[in-house]
Amino acid sequence: MKVREKFILVSAIVVVVIWAIAVFWSPILWIFILIGPLVAMGVYDIVQKKHTIRRNFPLVGRFRYVLESIRPEIMQYFVETDTQGRPLNRILRSLVYRRAKGATDTEPFGTQMDIYHSGYEWMEHSMYAKHNPKEIGQFPRLLIGGKDCKQPYSSSLLNISAMSFGSLSKNAILAMNKGAKMGNFAHNTGEGGISDYHLEYGGDLIWQIGTGYFGCRNEDGTFNEETFRESALRPQVKMIEIKLSQGAKPGHGGILPAVKNTEEIARIRHIKPGIAVHSPPSHSAFADPIQFMHFIKKLRDLSDGKPIGFKLCLGREQEFMDFCEAMVFTGITPDFITVDGGEGGTGAAPVEFSNSMGMPLREGLILVHDTLVGFGLRKEIKIIVAGKIITGFHMARAIALGADGCNSARAMMLSVGCIQALQCNMNTCPTGVATQNKSLVKGLVVEDKAPRVKNYHEATIHSLLELVAAAGLDGPYELKREHISKRVGMYSVQTYHDIYPEMEEGCLLNIDTIPERYKKYFQLTRIMK
Repeated sequence: MKVREKFILVSAIVVVVIWAIAVFWSPILWIFILIGPLVAMGVYDIVQKKHTIRRNFPLVGRFRYVLESIRPEIMQYFVETDTQGRPLNRILRSLVYRRAKGATDTEPFGTQMDIYHSGYEWMEHSMYAKHNPKEIGQFPRLLIGGKDCKQPYSSSLLNISAMSFGSLSKNAILAMNKGAKMGNFAHNTGEGGISDYHLEYGGDLIWQIGTGYFGCRNEDGTFNEETFRESALRPQVKMIEIKLSQGAKPGHGGILPAVKNTEEIARIRHIKPGIAVHSPPSHSAFADPIQFMHFIKKLRDLSDGKPIGFKLCLGREQEFMDFCEAMVFTGITPDFITVDGGEGGTGAAPVEFSNSMGMPLREGLILVHDTLVGFGLRKEIKIIVAGKIITGFHMARAIALGADGCNSARAMMLSVGCIQALQCNMNTCPTGVATQNKSLVKGLVVEDKAPRVKNYHEATIHSLLELVAAAGLDGPYELKREHISKRVGMYSVQTYHDIYPEMEEGCLLNIDTIPERYKKYFQLTRIMK
Protein backbone atom coordinates (compact mmCIF):
# COMPACT_ATOMS: atom_id res chain seq x y z
CA MET A 1 0.00 0.00 0.00
CA LYS A 2 1.31 3.41 -0.98
CA VAL A 3 1.94 6.12 1.61
CA ARG A 4 -0.87 8.21 0.15
CA GLU A 5 -3.39 5.37 0.65
CA LYS A 6 -1.98 4.63 4.11
CA PHE A 7 -2.51 8.26 5.12
CA ILE A 8 -6.12 8.20 3.95
CA LEU A 9 -6.80 4.92 5.77
CA VAL A 10 -5.11 5.97 9.02
CA SER A 11 -6.85 9.37 8.99
CA ALA A 12 -10.22 7.75 8.46
CA ILE A 13 -9.63 5.24 11.26
CA VAL A 14 -8.49 7.96 13.70
CA VAL A 15 -11.51 10.15 12.96
CA VAL A 16 -13.94 7.24 13.33
CA VAL A 17 -12.33 6.09 16.60
CA ILE A 18 -12.46 9.60 18.08
CA TRP A 19 -16.12 9.99 17.15
CA ALA A 20 -16.90 6.57 18.63
CA ILE A 21 -15.22 7.45 21.93
CA ALA A 22 -17.02 10.81 21.93
CA VAL A 23 -20.33 8.99 22.21
CA PHE A 24 -19.30 7.99 25.74
CA TRP A 25 -16.83 10.77 26.59
CA SER A 26 -17.38 14.04 24.70
CA PRO A 27 -14.24 15.94 25.92
CA ILE A 28 -12.13 13.84 23.56
CA LEU A 29 -13.46 16.00 20.70
CA TRP A 30 -10.99 18.67 21.79
CA ILE A 31 -8.28 16.51 20.24
CA PHE A 32 -9.56 17.65 16.84
CA ILE A 33 -7.81 20.97 17.55
CA LEU A 34 -4.58 19.04 16.97
CA ILE A 35 -5.72 16.25 14.65
CA GLY A 36 -7.95 18.38 12.39
CA PRO A 37 -5.24 20.69 10.96
CA LEU A 38 -2.91 17.73 10.37
CA VAL A 39 -5.57 15.81 8.45
CA ALA A 40 -6.46 18.96 6.48
CA MET A 41 -2.82 19.54 5.54
CA GLY A 42 -2.45 15.93 4.46
CA VAL A 43 -5.57 16.10 2.29
CA TYR A 44 -4.31 19.33 0.72
CA ASP A 45 -0.96 17.67 0.02
CA ILE A 46 -2.75 14.89 -1.89
CA VAL A 47 -4.89 17.19 -4.06
CA GLN A 48 -2.24 19.83 -4.82
CA LYS A 49 -0.20 19.29 -8.00
CA LYS A 50 2.90 21.44 -7.47
CA HIS A 51 5.07 19.29 -5.17
CA THR A 52 5.47 15.60 -6.03
CA ILE A 53 7.05 14.69 -2.69
CA ARG A 54 4.12 16.09 -0.72
CA ARG A 55 1.61 14.53 -3.11
CA ASN A 56 3.17 11.07 -2.75
CA PHE A 57 4.03 11.39 0.95
CA PRO A 58 1.29 13.59 2.46
CA LEU A 59 2.20 15.36 5.70
CA VAL A 60 5.44 13.38 6.11
CA GLY A 61 6.88 14.92 2.94
CA ARG A 62 6.66 18.36 4.50
CA PHE A 63 9.55 17.50 6.83
CA ARG A 64 11.84 17.29 3.81
CA TYR A 65 11.24 20.97 3.05
CA VAL A 66 11.62 21.92 6.71
CA LEU A 67 15.00 20.19 6.94
CA GLU A 68 16.12 21.63 3.61
CA SER A 69 15.27 25.16 4.77
CA ILE A 70 17.60 24.86 7.77
CA ARG A 71 20.31 22.85 6.00
CA PRO A 72 22.84 25.76 5.98
CA GLU A 73 22.45 26.16 9.74
CA ILE A 74 22.76 22.41 10.35
CA MET A 75 25.92 22.29 8.22
CA GLN A 76 27.44 25.36 9.84
CA TYR A 77 26.75 24.47 13.46
CA PHE A 78 26.82 20.67 13.54
CA VAL A 79 28.53 19.17 10.47
CA GLU A 80 31.37 21.23 8.99
CA THR A 81 34.81 21.31 10.60
CA ASP A 82 36.66 24.51 11.41
CA THR A 83 38.50 24.36 8.07
CA GLN A 84 35.68 23.23 5.75
CA GLY A 85 33.15 26.06 5.79
CA ARG A 86 32.42 27.97 2.61
CA PRO A 87 32.80 30.70 1.44
CA LEU A 88 34.66 31.49 4.69
CA ASN A 89 35.55 28.72 7.11
CA ARG A 90 34.94 28.91 10.85
CA ILE A 91 38.59 29.74 11.60
CA LEU A 92 38.38 32.93 9.56
CA ARG A 93 34.91 33.87 10.80
CA SER A 94 35.89 33.36 14.42
CA LEU A 95 39.05 35.41 13.91
CA VAL A 96 37.03 38.37 12.64
CA TYR A 97 34.52 38.09 15.50
CA ARG A 98 37.24 37.99 18.14
CA ARG A 99 39.15 40.92 16.69
CA ALA A 100 35.97 42.94 16.29
CA LYS A 101 35.08 42.35 19.95
CA GLY A 102 38.60 43.09 21.14
CA ALA A 103 38.94 39.53 22.46
CA THR A 104 42.07 37.40 22.26
CA ASP A 105 42.77 36.19 18.73
CA THR A 106 45.36 33.54 19.55
CA GLU A 107 44.84 29.82 18.91
CA PRO A 108 45.98 26.86 21.07
CA PHE A 109 47.60 23.56 20.11
CA GLY A 110 48.96 24.47 16.70
CA THR A 111 47.57 24.86 13.20
CA GLN A 112 44.58 22.93 11.88
CA MET A 113 45.76 23.44 8.31
CA ASP A 114 47.13 20.54 6.27
CA ILE A 115 50.56 22.02 5.65
CA TYR A 116 51.58 19.20 3.30
CA HIS A 117 48.57 19.68 1.04
CA SER A 118 49.26 21.16 -2.40
CA GLY A 119 48.39 24.87 -2.36
CA TYR A 120 49.41 25.52 1.26
CA GLU A 121 51.16 28.89 1.54
CA TRP A 122 53.39 30.45 4.17
CA MET A 123 55.53 33.51 4.75
CA GLU A 124 59.26 33.21 5.28
CA HIS A 125 60.43 34.66 8.61
CA SER A 126 63.87 35.94 9.52
CA MET A 127 66.20 35.10 12.39
CA TYR A 128 66.70 38.87 12.64
CA ALA A 129 63.10 39.88 13.25
CA LYS A 130 62.27 43.54 13.84
CA HIS A 131 60.17 45.21 16.52
CA ASN A 132 56.58 45.85 15.48
CA PRO A 133 55.09 49.34 15.99
CA LYS A 134 52.00 48.97 18.18
CA GLU A 135 50.69 52.51 18.31
CA ILE A 136 48.00 53.27 15.74
CA GLY A 137 49.72 56.56 14.91
CA GLN A 138 52.64 54.56 13.53
CA PHE A 139 50.54 52.58 11.07
CA PRO A 140 51.75 53.21 7.49
CA ARG A 141 49.54 55.07 5.03
CA LEU A 142 49.24 54.93 1.25
CA LEU A 143 49.26 58.17 -0.79
CA ILE A 144 47.03 57.76 -3.85
CA GLY A 145 47.30 60.29 -6.64
CA GLY A 146 49.26 60.42 -9.89
CA LYS A 147 50.79 63.26 -11.89
CA ASP A 148 47.43 64.87 -12.77
CA CYS A 149 45.79 64.47 -9.38
CA LYS A 150 45.33 67.73 -7.45
CA GLN A 151 43.87 66.22 -4.27
CA PRO A 152 45.83 63.04 -3.45
CA TYR A 153 44.38 60.89 -0.68
CA SER A 154 46.31 59.42 2.23
CA SER A 155 44.66 56.01 2.52
CA SER A 156 44.81 53.18 5.01
CA LEU A 157 46.28 49.91 3.76
CA LEU A 158 42.90 48.27 4.47
CA ASN A 159 39.53 49.78 3.62
CA ILE A 160 35.89 48.72 3.34
CA SER A 161 35.21 47.23 -0.06
CA ALA A 162 32.29 48.20 -2.29
CA MET A 163 28.84 47.33 -0.88
CA SER A 164 25.84 49.47 -1.77
CA PHE A 165 23.07 50.81 0.40
CA GLY A 166 20.30 48.59 -0.89
CA SER A 167 22.31 45.42 -0.77
CA LEU A 168 23.22 46.39 2.82
CA SER A 169 20.85 47.90 5.35
CA LYS A 170 21.02 51.48 6.56
CA ASN A 171 22.25 50.36 9.99
CA ALA A 172 25.03 48.28 8.42
CA ILE A 173 26.10 51.29 6.34
CA LEU A 174 25.97 53.56 9.41
CA ALA A 175 28.00 51.13 11.52
CA MET A 176 30.65 50.68 8.84
CA ASN A 177 30.94 54.38 8.12
CA LYS A 178 31.16 55.30 11.78
CA GLY A 179 33.76 52.59 12.29
CA ALA A 180 35.73 53.91 9.33
CA LYS A 181 35.61 57.40 10.82
CA MET A 182 36.81 56.10 14.19
CA GLY A 183 39.62 54.08 12.63
CA ASN A 184 40.66 56.63 9.95
CA PHE A 185 40.07 54.42 6.95
CA ALA A 186 37.81 54.62 3.89
CA HIS A 187 34.38 53.26 3.05
CA ASN A 188 33.54 52.37 -0.56
CA THR A 189 29.91 53.23 -1.36
CA GLY A 190 29.37 50.48 -3.91
CA GLU A 191 27.61 51.33 -7.16
CA GLY A 192 24.32 52.23 -5.46
CA GLY A 193 25.24 55.87 -4.93
CA ILE A 194 25.87 58.06 -1.89
CA SER A 195 23.12 57.76 0.69
CA ASP A 196 22.42 59.92 3.73
CA TYR A 197 23.82 57.08 5.83
CA HIS A 198 27.19 57.32 4.07
CA LEU A 199 27.35 60.96 5.08
CA GLU A 200 25.99 60.98 8.63
CA TYR A 201 29.23 60.29 10.49
CA GLY A 202 31.63 61.88 8.01
CA GLY A 203 33.77 58.84 7.29
CA ASP A 204 36.00 59.01 4.21
CA LEU A 205 34.22 57.76 1.09
CA ILE A 206 35.32 56.13 -2.13
CA TRP A 207 32.41 56.82 -4.47
CA GLN A 208 31.89 54.00 -6.92
CA ILE A 209 30.33 54.73 -10.30
CA GLY A 210 28.89 51.62 -11.96
CA THR A 211 27.33 50.96 -15.33
CA GLY A 212 23.96 52.18 -14.06
CA TYR A 213 25.46 55.58 -13.06
CA PHE A 214 23.32 55.56 -9.90
CA GLY A 215 23.33 58.98 -8.29
CA CYS A 216 24.64 60.64 -11.45
CA ARG A 217 22.33 59.49 -14.22
CA ASN A 218 19.79 60.86 -16.63
CA GLU A 219 16.34 59.32 -16.97
CA ASP A 220 17.54 57.14 -19.83
CA GLY A 221 20.36 55.74 -17.68
CA THR A 222 23.21 57.71 -19.25
CA PHE A 223 25.86 59.67 -17.34
CA ASN A 224 24.92 63.12 -16.00
CA GLU A 225 27.87 65.49 -15.50
CA GLU A 226 26.01 67.97 -13.28
CA THR A 227 24.77 65.49 -10.69
CA PHE A 228 28.17 63.77 -10.73
CA ARG A 229 29.99 67.00 -9.96
CA GLU A 230 27.53 67.89 -7.21
CA SER A 231 28.31 64.67 -5.34
CA ALA A 232 31.98 64.41 -6.30
CA LEU A 233 32.74 67.75 -4.65
CA ARG A 234 31.43 66.63 -1.27
CA PRO A 235 34.28 66.81 1.26
CA GLN A 236 33.67 63.21 2.40
CA VAL A 237 34.33 61.90 -1.12
CA LYS A 238 38.07 61.29 -1.27
CA MET A 239 38.29 59.15 -4.42
CA ILE A 240 36.07 58.06 -7.31
CA GLU A 241 36.11 54.50 -8.63
CA ILE A 242 34.65 53.47 -11.99
CA LYS A 243 33.37 49.92 -11.75
CA LEU A 244 33.95 47.96 -14.94
CA SER A 245 33.24 44.55 -13.41
CA GLN A 246 33.20 42.77 -10.06
CA GLY A 247 34.38 39.39 -8.89
CA ALA A 248 30.97 37.93 -8.06
CA LYS A 249 29.51 38.45 -11.52
CA PRO A 250 31.99 39.94 -14.03
CA GLY A 251 30.35 41.01 -17.26
CA HIS A 252 26.87 40.81 -15.74
CA GLY A 253 26.08 44.06 -13.94
CA GLY A 254 24.74 44.57 -10.44
CA ILE A 255 21.41 43.16 -9.25
CA LEU A 256 18.98 44.88 -6.87
CA PRO A 257 15.93 42.67 -6.16
CA ALA A 258 12.57 44.45 -6.34
CA VAL A 259 11.87 43.70 -2.67
CA LYS A 260 14.94 45.75 -1.72
CA ASN A 261 14.18 48.67 -4.06
CA THR A 262 12.39 50.94 -1.59
CA GLU A 263 11.27 54.54 -2.15
CA GLU A 264 14.37 55.74 -0.34
CA ILE A 265 16.79 53.65 -2.38
CA ALA A 266 15.06 54.65 -5.61
CA ARG A 267 15.48 58.33 -4.68
CA ILE A 268 19.19 57.89 -4.03
CA ARG A 269 19.76 55.95 -7.24
CA HIS A 270 17.47 58.12 -9.42
CA ILE A 271 15.34 55.14 -10.45
CA LYS A 272 11.75 53.94 -10.07
CA PRO A 273 10.93 52.12 -6.80
CA GLY A 274 9.56 48.61 -6.43
CA ILE A 275 11.15 47.10 -9.52
CA ALA A 276 14.15 44.78 -9.90
CA VAL A 277 17.14 46.76 -11.12
CA HIS A 278 19.77 45.10 -13.28
CA SER A 279 22.69 47.34 -14.12
CA PRO A 280 23.86 47.15 -17.73
CA PRO A 281 26.80 44.78 -18.30
CA SER A 282 28.94 47.58 -19.74
CA HIS A 283 29.25 51.38 -19.73
CA SER A 284 27.48 53.71 -22.15
CA ALA A 285 29.83 56.66 -21.51
CA PHE A 286 32.71 55.07 -23.47
CA ALA A 287 33.13 52.31 -26.03
CA ASP A 288 36.88 51.75 -26.38
CA PRO A 289 40.11 52.20 -24.36
CA ILE A 290 40.85 55.68 -25.73
CA GLN A 291 37.38 56.94 -24.85
CA PHE A 292 37.75 55.33 -21.43
CA MET A 293 40.94 57.30 -20.71
CA HIS A 294 39.19 60.52 -21.67
CA PHE A 295 36.28 59.60 -19.41
CA ILE A 296 38.76 59.23 -16.56
CA LYS A 297 40.10 62.70 -17.35
CA LYS A 298 36.56 64.10 -17.48
CA LEU A 299 35.77 62.76 -14.00
CA ARG A 300 39.05 64.11 -12.65
CA ASP A 301 38.26 67.55 -14.05
CA LEU A 302 34.66 67.49 -12.81
CA SER A 303 35.83 66.52 -9.31
CA ASP A 304 38.50 69.25 -9.20
CA GLY A 305 41.38 66.81 -9.35
CA LYS A 306 40.38 64.04 -6.94
CA PRO A 307 41.93 60.58 -7.48
CA ILE A 308 40.11 58.63 -10.19
CA GLY A 309 40.49 54.90 -10.66
CA PHE A 310 38.69 51.87 -11.93
CA LYS A 311 37.75 48.46 -10.60
CA LEU A 312 37.71 45.26 -12.60
CA CYS A 313 37.81 41.53 -12.35
CA LEU A 314 40.24 40.39 -15.04
CA GLY A 315 38.75 38.59 -17.99
CA ARG A 316 40.37 38.85 -21.41
CA GLU A 317 43.99 39.72 -20.81
CA GLN A 318 44.21 41.41 -24.20
CA GLU A 319 41.72 44.05 -23.13
CA PHE A 320 43.85 45.12 -20.19
CA MET A 321 46.86 45.36 -22.53
CA ASP A 322 44.73 47.66 -24.70
CA PHE A 323 43.98 49.83 -21.66
CA CYS A 324 47.68 50.20 -20.97
CA GLU A 325 48.43 51.06 -24.58
CA ALA A 326 45.69 53.70 -24.41
CA MET A 327 47.33 55.17 -21.29
CA VAL A 328 50.64 55.44 -23.09
CA PHE A 329 49.03 56.84 -26.23
CA THR A 330 46.87 59.49 -24.51
CA GLY A 331 49.15 60.29 -21.58
CA ILE A 332 46.10 59.87 -19.32
CA THR A 333 46.44 57.44 -16.44
CA PRO A 334 44.13 56.48 -13.59
CA ASP A 335 45.36 57.16 -10.08
CA PHE A 336 44.53 53.65 -8.93
CA ILE A 337 43.23 50.31 -10.17
CA THR A 338 41.19 48.01 -7.95
CA VAL A 339 41.64 44.35 -8.88
CA ASP A 340 38.75 42.15 -7.78
CA GLY A 341 39.16 38.39 -7.77
CA GLY A 342 36.70 35.87 -9.13
CA GLU A 343 36.37 34.58 -5.55
CA GLY A 344 34.88 37.91 -4.43
CA GLY A 345 31.24 38.71 -3.86
CA THR A 346 28.77 39.61 -1.11
CA GLY A 347 25.36 39.89 -2.76
CA ALA A 348 23.17 38.36 -5.45
CA ALA A 349 24.87 36.71 -8.41
CA PRO A 350 24.00 33.93 -10.86
CA VAL A 351 25.64 30.64 -9.83
CA GLU A 352 27.44 30.21 -13.13
CA PHE A 353 29.01 33.65 -12.83
CA SER A 354 30.06 33.18 -9.19
CA ASN A 355 31.56 29.76 -9.84
CA SER A 356 32.87 29.91 -13.37
CA MET A 357 33.55 33.47 -14.51
CA GLY A 358 36.43 35.81 -13.77
CA MET A 359 40.13 35.45 -13.02
CA PRO A 360 41.07 34.64 -9.39
CA LEU A 361 42.66 37.46 -7.43
CA ARG A 362 46.26 36.31 -7.35
CA GLU A 363 46.53 35.74 -11.08
CA GLY A 364 44.65 38.96 -11.83
CA LEU A 365 46.85 41.00 -9.48
CA ILE A 366 50.06 39.59 -10.96
CA LEU A 367 48.87 40.30 -14.51
CA VAL A 368 47.91 43.91 -13.70
CA HIS A 369 51.08 44.65 -11.74
CA ASP A 370 53.44 43.07 -14.28
CA THR A 371 51.74 44.69 -17.25
CA LEU A 372 51.88 48.16 -15.68
CA VAL A 373 55.57 47.60 -14.92
CA GLY A 374 56.16 46.47 -18.49
CA PHE A 375 54.54 49.62 -19.86
CA GLY A 376 56.43 51.87 -17.43
CA LEU A 377 53.18 52.93 -15.74
CA ARG A 378 53.43 51.26 -12.35
CA LYS A 379 54.89 54.24 -10.47
CA GLU A 380 51.95 56.42 -11.52
CA ILE A 381 49.21 53.98 -10.56
CA LYS A 382 48.43 52.39 -7.19
CA ILE A 383 46.95 48.88 -7.11
CA ILE A 384 44.25 47.95 -4.59
CA VAL A 385 42.93 44.40 -4.31
CA ALA A 386 39.73 42.76 -3.11
CA GLY A 387 38.69 39.12 -2.88
CA LYS A 388 38.65 37.21 0.43
CA ILE A 389 41.05 39.59 2.18
CA ILE A 390 40.45 38.62 5.82
CA THR A 391 43.76 38.32 7.71
CA GLY A 392 47.11 40.05 7.93
CA PHE A 393 48.63 37.21 5.91
CA HIS A 394 46.14 37.77 3.11
CA MET A 395 47.26 41.40 3.03
CA ALA A 396 50.95 40.48 3.17
CA ARG A 397 50.55 38.01 0.32
CA ALA A 398 48.73 40.57 -1.82
CA ILE A 399 51.38 43.24 -1.19
CA ALA A 400 54.16 40.76 -1.95
CA LEU A 401 52.48 39.98 -5.28
CA GLY A 402 52.25 43.64 -6.25
CA ALA A 403 49.38 45.34 -4.41
CA ASP A 404 49.66 48.65 -2.58
CA GLY A 405 46.51 48.33 -0.49
CA CYS A 406 43.56 46.04 0.20
CA ASN A 407 39.78 46.20 0.45
CA SER A 408 37.59 43.80 2.39
CA ALA A 409 33.83 43.31 2.20
CA ARG A 410 32.90 40.04 3.90
CA ALA A 411 35.19 40.62 6.88
CA MET A 412 33.56 44.01 7.44
CA MET A 413 30.13 42.37 7.24
CA LEU A 414 31.21 39.80 9.82
CA SER A 415 32.50 42.57 12.07
CA VAL A 416 29.01 44.13 12.23
CA GLY A 417 27.34 40.81 13.01
CA CYS A 418 26.97 38.79 9.77
CA ILE A 419 26.81 35.05 10.53
CA GLN A 420 27.21 33.84 6.91
CA ALA A 421 23.55 32.79 6.78
CA LEU A 422 23.76 32.98 2.95
CA GLN A 423 20.50 34.94 2.66
CA CYS A 424 21.99 38.17 1.25
CA ASN A 425 19.79 37.99 -1.85
CA MET A 426 16.54 37.09 -0.06
CA ASN A 427 15.93 40.21 2.09
CA THR A 428 15.79 37.86 5.10
CA CYS A 429 19.25 38.36 6.61
CA PRO A 430 18.73 37.40 10.27
CA THR A 431 21.37 39.82 11.54
CA GLY A 432 19.98 42.91 9.78
CA VAL A 433 23.13 43.38 7.68
CA ALA A 434 21.96 42.55 4.14
CA THR A 435 18.24 43.32 4.25
CA GLN A 436 15.78 46.17 3.98
CA ASN A 437 13.30 44.50 6.36
CA LYS A 438 12.83 47.18 9.01
CA SER A 439 12.18 44.71 11.79
CA LEU A 440 15.41 42.85 11.08
CA VAL A 441 17.43 46.03 10.51
CA LYS A 442 16.37 47.32 13.93
CA GLY A 443 18.25 44.46 15.56
CA LEU A 444 21.60 45.83 14.36
CA VAL A 445 22.66 48.47 16.89
CA VAL A 446 25.01 50.99 15.27
CA GLU A 447 26.58 52.20 18.53
CA ASP A 448 27.57 48.62 19.39
CA LYS A 449 28.81 47.52 15.96
CA ALA A 450 30.74 50.61 14.81
CA PRO A 451 33.58 50.14 17.35
CA ARG A 452 33.82 46.50 16.22
CA VAL A 453 34.52 47.59 12.64
CA LYS A 454 37.28 49.85 13.95
CA ASN A 455 38.66 47.10 16.22
CA TYR A 456 38.80 44.53 13.43
CA HIS A 457 40.56 46.97 11.12
CA GLU A 458 43.14 47.98 13.71
CA ALA A 459 43.90 44.41 14.81
CA THR A 460 44.30 43.22 11.21
CA ILE A 461 46.68 46.03 10.27
CA HIS A 462 48.61 45.26 13.43
CA SER A 463 48.81 41.57 12.47
CA LEU A 464 50.18 42.58 9.05
CA LEU A 465 52.90 44.63 10.69
CA GLU A 466 53.76 41.77 13.02
CA LEU A 467 54.25 39.48 10.02
CA VAL A 468 56.39 42.09 8.27
CA ALA A 469 58.51 42.52 11.39
CA ALA A 470 58.88 38.74 11.76
CA ALA A 471 60.22 38.65 8.21
CA GLY A 472 62.94 41.10 9.24
CA LEU A 473 61.54 43.92 7.09
CA ASP A 474 61.10 47.58 7.96
CA GLY A 475 57.72 47.99 6.27
CA PRO A 476 55.06 46.27 4.15
CA TYR A 477 56.45 47.59 0.88
CA GLU A 478 59.65 45.65 1.33
CA LEU A 479 57.61 42.49 0.82
CA LYS A 480 58.53 40.70 -2.42
CA ARG A 481 57.36 37.56 -4.14
CA GLU A 482 60.25 35.58 -2.73
CA HIS A 483 58.86 36.12 0.79
CA ILE A 484 55.80 33.91 0.11
CA SER A 485 56.25 30.18 -0.47
CA LYS A 486 53.69 27.76 -1.87
CA ARG A 487 53.55 23.99 -1.82
CA VAL A 488 52.99 22.87 -5.41
CA GLY A 489 53.23 19.15 -4.62
CA MET A 490 53.93 16.77 -1.75
CA TYR A 491 57.69 17.15 -2.21
CA SER A 492 57.89 20.42 -4.13
CA VAL A 493 57.87 24.02 -2.89
CA GLN A 494 58.28 27.25 -4.83
CA THR A 495 58.20 30.93 -3.99
CA TYR A 496 55.93 33.20 -5.94
CA HIS A 497 59.06 34.65 -7.52
CA ASP A 498 59.82 31.19 -8.90
CA ILE A 499 56.28 30.82 -10.21
CA TYR A 500 55.90 34.38 -11.51
CA PRO A 501 59.27 36.03 -12.30
CA GLU A 502 59.35 39.81 -11.99
CA MET A 503 58.72 41.93 -15.09
CA GLU A 504 61.46 44.23 -16.36
CA GLU A 505 60.55 47.92 -16.22
CA GLY A 506 59.39 49.24 -19.62
CA CYS A 507 60.01 45.99 -21.47
CA LEU A 508 56.62 46.07 -23.18
CA LEU A 509 57.37 49.37 -24.88
CA ASN A 510 59.94 47.88 -27.25
CA ILE A 511 59.29 45.02 -29.64
CA ASP A 512 62.76 43.61 -28.98
CA THR A 513 62.31 43.31 -25.18
CA ILE A 514 58.80 41.87 -24.93
CA PRO A 515 58.89 38.64 -22.88
CA GLU A 516 57.93 35.54 -24.83
CA ARG A 517 54.75 34.94 -22.83
CA TYR A 518 53.51 38.45 -23.70
CA LYS A 519 54.19 38.50 -27.45
CA LYS A 520 50.81 37.02 -28.28
CA TYR A 521 49.13 40.21 -27.05
CA PHE A 522 50.88 42.56 -29.43
CA GLN A 523 50.83 43.40 -33.13
CA LEU A 524 53.48 45.32 -35.06
CA THR A 525 50.93 47.99 -36.00
CA ARG A 526 50.53 49.10 -32.40
CA ILE A 527 52.27 51.93 -30.64
CA MET A 528 55.41 50.09 -29.53
CA LYS A 529 58.69 51.62 -30.60
